[in-house]
Amino acid sequence: MTILGSGSSVPTANRNSAAQVLNVLERYFLVDCAEATQHQLRRFHVPYNKINHIFISHLHGDHFFGLIGFLSTLSLQGRRGEMHIYADARLQDLLEGQMKIMHSRFVFPVIFHALSRQEEVIYEDRVVTVTSFPLKHRYEAPVCGFLFREKERERTIRKDMVTAWNVPVAFMQYLKMGEDYITPEGEIISNQRLTVAPPPSRSYAYLTDTLYRERFADYVQGVDLLYHEATYGKEDEALAKETFHSTAEQAARLAQAAGVKKLLLGHFSARYADPAVLLPEAQAVFPATFICSDGDVFEVPAQKRWSN
Repeated sequence: MTILGSGSSVPTANRNSAAQVLNVLERYFLVDCAEATQHQLRRFHVPYNKINHIFISHLHGDHFFGLIGFLSTLSLQGRRGEMHIYADARLQDLLEGQMKIMHSRFVFPVIFHALSRQEEVIYEDRVVTVTSFPLKHRYEAPVCGFLFREKERERTIRKDMVTAWNVPVAFMQYLKMGEDYITPEGEIISNQRLTVAPPPSRSYAYLTDTLYRERFADYVQGVDLLYHEATYGKEDEALAKETFHSTAEQAARLAQAAGVKKLLLGHFSARYADPAVLLPEAQAVFPATFICSDGDVFEVPAQKRWSN
C-alpha cells in the first residue's frame, strides 16, 4: 500500500491530502482522491492505468477534489476500460455536472456504485472482497470506512505425495478444497498429507474522518494493517469532538480494542509541522503504531503456513 497523501483538509509542502493506493496481487485500488492525487501517482511511480476501482470515503473536498482531474487525464490518454467508483450517490451528479459545464465527456465507461449507511460487501472477485461500513462524521457528509480482505487460497498439491498414493488427476480439484482421499482399497489418506495449506489471507482497513467510537472496532477485528485518522493530538480532544475527528490516542485505543497487528496514523492537521509528536501518545496505548508520510509503502507479507 502506497500513501499518496497523509494530510487533512489543508495540504502542506510535505503532505498532500487524503489518498492511497492498495495493491492486492496486482489489483490496484485507489482509496480517496484529494487534489493533486494524479501528481502523487506519477511522483511515486504507481501504475495508475491499472487502477479500475476507486473508493471515496465521503464528500469533503480533501477526499475527492482530485477525482475529475485524474479521470480527465485517463480520458485524454485514451483509456477504454471501465472505471468503477464507489461513493456517496451525490458524487455522480457532481461529476456529470462538471462534465456538462465543460461540454466534455469521458471516453471510457464510468460506473457508479452508491454506498449505503450499513455494513455491506461492495466489491468481490476471486481474490479479494471489499466491505464498506458507516462511521460518524458531519451530517452533510456521511462517511464510510473500507475493509479489504484476501480470500483464502486453495491448498497446494504435494506432487511427491499424490504420486506415491496414485491419486487420480480428476481428484486434484477436491484435494485443493481440503477433501481427504480414499484409496480403491478404502484407506483414508488425510488431506494434510497430500497438500500444503495456503498462507493466511491478509487484510487492510481504512478509517478516516470519524468520531471515536469503540464499537467501530467490531468492523475491523484482527486486521493485519489498520489506517486510522489522527487529525489531532490529545490536547485537542475537545476540538476533535467538535469537528467529528479523532486523536492519535483514540486511534490507538480502537486498534487495541480491535486486536489489529499494526496501526498507521494519518490525516494530520496542518498545525503539526512534524506529526511525529503524536506518536508517543499513540504508542503508549498501542506500541505497534507508525506515522504515515507521503510516499511511504507498507506491506503485509504473505506468511508461509505448513501443515504437518
